[in-house]
Amino acid sequence: MSAQAITILMPCLNEAETLGICVEKAKAALEAFRAPWEILVADNGSVDGSQAIATAGGARVVSVPTRGYGAALSAGIDAAQPGYILIADADDSYDFAHLPRFIEALDAGQDLVMGNRFAGGILENAMPLLHRYLGNPVLSYVGRLFFKVPCHDFHCGMRAFRKEAVQGLNLRTTGMEFASEMVVKSALGGLRIGEVPTTLRPDGRSRAPHLRTWPDGWRHLRFLLSYSPRWLFFYPGMLLTICGALLSLWLLPGERHVGHMSFDVDTLVYTLGMLLIGSQVTIFAISAKLFCTRAGLLPTNETFERVMRKITLDRGLLLGLALVLTGLALAIVAVARWHTLGFGPTTPTRMLRLTLPSAATLMLGVQAIFASFFLSLLNSKQIQPLTDMLSPDTKA
Repeated sequence: MSAQAITILMPCLNEAETLGICVEKAKAALEAFRAPWEILVADNGSVDGSQAIATAGGARVVSVPTRGYGAALSAGIDAAQPGYILIADADDSYDFAHLPRFIEALDAGQDLVMGNRFAGGILENAMPLLHRYLGNPVLSYVGRLFFKVPCHDFHCGMRAFRKEAVQGLNLRTTGMEFASEMVVKSALGGLRIGEVPTTLRPDGRSRAPHLRTWPDGWRHLRFLLSYSPRWLFFYPGMLLTICGALLSLWLLPGERHVGHMSFDVDTLVYTLGMLLIGSQVTIFAISAKLFCTRAGLLPTNETFERVMRKITLDRGLLLGLALVLTGLALAIVAVARWHTLGFGPTTPTRMLRLTLPSAATLMLGVQAIFASFFLSLLNSKQIQPLTDMLSPDTKA
């Protein structure tokens, strides 16, 4: 069994009903190990005597004035002894007897070991049905899809990790989304992630849990999207761009019919709008990815770097200038056609098939020109990683 020191860390906010039980169960699990161990309670401002209960049970208490699940755990991780850390809620819903399976996975080379309640068993009334069948499965699937993480229970409150590995991730969120941040940044940072089954039973508290279903669920989803520019910007942007371009080309020659429906220039307005919106969102995707990699928020990607070496300022300006000139040429053709009519009344649909593409192409050209300057600025080697700008006192 492991020679690494082991810390069981429990965040706590008014858990007097169950904290003593959890400390005793944690102590019983730790006594099977010969390695140094401790029980650490990160207290988040309890007013029900939780601190005294923890101390009486033999745990060490760290006071954390900043409120929030993530704030409590961050402070607890910093205060823990070097070695392995297992975190678990102090509500008596997790089985501390499963500690050995987490430690064995860490000994086998994993850096972060997640508990999987769906694999281990969720007792009746232990998890709200909305969380069990919608919230957790959906958010866990999104996490696997976005970040290729081999975890099926992203939000399990019982997990273990190497202290030095997780401390190097610069975890900064203070709320419930801390659970997602730890997994996401572990995946992005190349840490080895494993999963072991664990169980969940109804907690022993008489009060409602701190977790708020919709606000905290949205915070988790928002975090996952924020750390994946591909899914937030790039894929939607490219889909809109391609669909808008193809549909616009289909409509340019003339009115189209699909069954009993007719599509004309009014539809062309929306397809060109789709093209413009998609191109702008795609620019956001490239800008966000470039900023995050240069600022040290996301790891570099060799494929992306190869593409960025080809997207130079000069090439972007030439593309933008070509689009602007194309738009102007179409505008000149439209004016010339109007001139043949003596600058009098025209057939709207006929002229709009020139003026709409002309305006859209001009706008795309202007976008390309200014986006090229902006991307050149973001790609500047003068940008300092944000992690280097943070002092030790400000890093969470």
